Amino acid sequence: MKTHAAKPDLKTHPPGGDQATKTSLPAVTRPTHPRNAGTELHMDWFETVQVNLSATERRTATLGGRRTVKKTYQAAWLVKALQCIDLTTLAGDDTPGRVHRLAAKARRPLRADIVEALGLSDTPPRVGAVCVYPTMVAPAVKALEGSGIPVASVATGFPTGLTPLPQRLAEIRYAVDMGADEIDIVINRAQVLRQEWTALYDEICAMREACGNAHLKAILGTGDLRTLRNVYKASMVAMMAGADFIKTSTGKEEVNATLPVSLVMLRALRDYGDRTGMKVGFKPAGGIRTAKDAMSWLILMKEELGREWLEPDLFRIGASAMLADIERQLEHFVTGRYASASHHALA
Repeated sequence: MKTHAAKPDLKTHPPGGDQATKTSLPAVTRPTHPRNAGTELHMDWFETVQVNLSATERRTATLGGRRTVKKTYQAAWLVKALQCIDLTTLAGDDTPGRVHRLAAKARRPLRADIVEALGLSDTPPRVGAVCVYPTMVAPAVKALEGSGIPVASVATGFPTGLTPLPQRLAEIRYAVDMGADEIDIVINRAQVLRQEWTALYDEICAMREACGNAHLKAILGTGDLRTLRNVYKASMVAMMAGADFIKTSTGKEEVNATLPVSLVMLRALRDYGDRTGMKVGFKPAGGIRTAKDAMSWLILMKEELGREWLEPDLFRIGASAMLADIERQLEHFVTGRYASASHHALA
């Protein structure tokens, strides 16, 4: 039976660094950089953009085979992915009890014996946030009290965003009043399809104002936007309107997060940063279920934006089932054995 004679030291193998680098593995942190202040609407920043679909697909198709991370380095990357998860429950039968169990998993996403074997007992990893419906915010805030883990709430007529604007803004204010630290809004995709950029910009500005001190994550619903050009344009408009994160999907569309769409959004994010000097976060969500999936997005973030975007203040993964697979892979790393999937229940 394969075993590891010595405990791995993940503190000396940070994700994204040179293999000779010696730094501590950081704990979950709240944002330390200024929020995105937004800008006026500059349609000339995106009106003439062109996106080469085949080149985008070729670029992302090579990630898995061209970049591999093994052994202790892979374990460190998986711990980093875990720290960037927005642990999510958005089901029609959500209850305060389910949210309480999810919060307990968010506080301690790995079993104590795995944490000890990884050498992380001094700073046990936690997830990036817990994401729920507005009516579940208060139970989530209570369950996470003292943990430092933010509560994110979807809002604005999730998942379609087709309720009247006053109702969408009221939903944001309700979630903030209940204690939400982050609001995941959904844009009106019809405004993108009709190229109504001023209307889209004005709505997101109003949503940003309604958020107050809560961070705004703009869900684009990229599976509904038809073209990668539309994805780029919607990304730019959302950032100009003050979005602190841009997010791929609700998880409810037929097509959710994909690497080609993510690449286009990261290029928009990078272009916006070059023009304004502001840092905006990125969140893929929907259909990301395995540790291997998480590695692909981490590698893409590192290559496109650099090491700084591997922290939860600038990168989140919207997921639920993926956490169980990460824990399973980490258990295999420390024991040499794969447990059954049912051995790692989500909550």
